[in-house]
Amino acid sequence: MPLDPKIIQRLSKPIGIHQNEFESKIACETDIEMLKAQGMNLILHTKAYKFLTSLLSIKETIFCIVDVETNGSKVDHHQIIEIGAVKFQNGKIIDTFESLVYCESINEQISEITGISVAETLEAPALSSVMADFRLFLGDAVFVGHDAKFDFKFTSAMMDRVGLGVLLNRQLCTIDLAERTFESERYGLKYLNETYALHVDAVHHRALSDAIVTTKLLEQVLSLIPDTVHTTEELIAFSKEATRIKKLLIR
Repeated sequence: MPLDPKIIQRLSKPIGIHQNEFESKIACETDIEMLKAQGMNLILHTKAYKFLTSLLSIKETIFCIVDVETNGSKVDHHQIIEIGAVKFQNGKIIDTFESLVYCESINEQISEITGISVAETLEAPALSSVMADFRLFLGDAVFVGHDAKFDFKFTSAMMDRVGLGVLLNRQLCTIDLAERTFESERYGLKYLNETYALHVDAVHHRALSDAIVTTKLLEQVLSLIPDTVHTTEELIAFSKEATRIKKLLIR
């Protein structure tokens, strides 16, 4: 269930929302459990509801770096054809997820870009099966993507399409972080990987490979974050509110 953005903002602060006030805004305890099941990392702490990420240090947090390949750009008409993800905590990859998804139609241009053919997706697990497995893998980890809005939007829509409800995980975008931590002529994933050799064996536009590149990028930008940023909610705020560094001009 959606929550008012003002409530989300208050939950992201260490003080949170007092238990009585928050529960009065939610129909019943079952709804709170549903929010958690959809990835919202709510906790009840010192008689207040808040996001666990408002208390957790960046090192303690589990980030789930996600990349999806799709057969089009519209969530109402298209679908995920491949999903790859990396769980990352305290500088280490702790788990990975990778799956093609059953699909009967992929246009030639997308097949050329991704290298994924209909012959392959016809042999892949059904969308409902992949999304159920990925829901368990993701849990309430912070959802990270390079252009996170796209990956999150599609993943959430696919979850909802198969009856699992939308995603409510906290989000973090590595484009936003990169633009606020180092100069670059461009911030596209392929360009950054080629420029900084993040993942030398990368295969661009394959989901797990791109998720690994994004993980390496996340590791790099976290080393450049100001010392004043301690919790993961402070990191999310930094990614949205800090001044962007001017792009490096190549003459």
